[in-house]
Amino acid sequence: MFFHPMDFLILIAFGVSIWAQFKVRGNFSKWSDVPASSGLTGAEVARLILDRNGLYDVPVELVPGTLTDHYDPIARAVRLSEPVYYGRSIAAVSVAAHEVGHAVQHQQAYGALVLRHRMFPLVNFTSGIAPFLLLGGFLMQQFSLIGLGIILFSFAVAFQVITLPVEFNASSRAKDFMIAEGIIRNEEERGVNKVLNAAALTYVAAALISVLELIKYVLIFVQGNDED
Repeated sequence: MFFHPMDFLILIAFGVSIWAQFKVRGNFSKWSDVPASSGLTGAEVARLILDRNGLYDVPVELVPGTLTDHYDPIARAVRLSEPVYYGRSIAAVSVAAHEVGHAVQHQQAYGALVLRHRMFPLVNFTSGIAPFLLLGGFLMQQFSLIGLGIILFSFAVAFQVITLPVEFNASSRAKDFMIAEGIIRNEEERGVNKVLNAAALTYVAAALISVLELIKYVLIFVQGNDED
């Protein structure tokens, strides 16, 4: 059984995800053309906020690509793409401050981030096995395989959901940091919100897709058991 009424909602969620990706790129491009009043580059903003929080040993590194910015918790390094690292725009300083927000979360052992890090090895394992169990269960009508696949897939869904407070909190910290340090003015907050909210929407869409897929599999499993 490969078609299910839930597929319609999942398709809508996929549409939201694609729209969110366009919003991210569109807002980043738009606000990359608007200089930040501080005149600082993304790299300088990241370094300033890191130092203010006592994270002198966390480097700010250049990484290839566009919108490839991230915080590496293993290397404990903030990595910024070239447009952000060298950029002096609202978009550049917003993204840089957001990634530093993750570094500060790590320093302060922010609960959702700690849980996410601890779950990662397990999720990395289960997410590779779950699709095969689900596919095999559907093809062979083996609901025991489907049930096991659902359990393993649920870890990936939980990981996606836990990512949401991590990302929203990092953005909140970013805005607080920039305001406290005078990196942005009040009239620049609109641009910061546009950039960070668009990025957050991509995580919301990804989590929504995962939750809807999980619900679909659970409904199929329950229906199959009832028919037996």
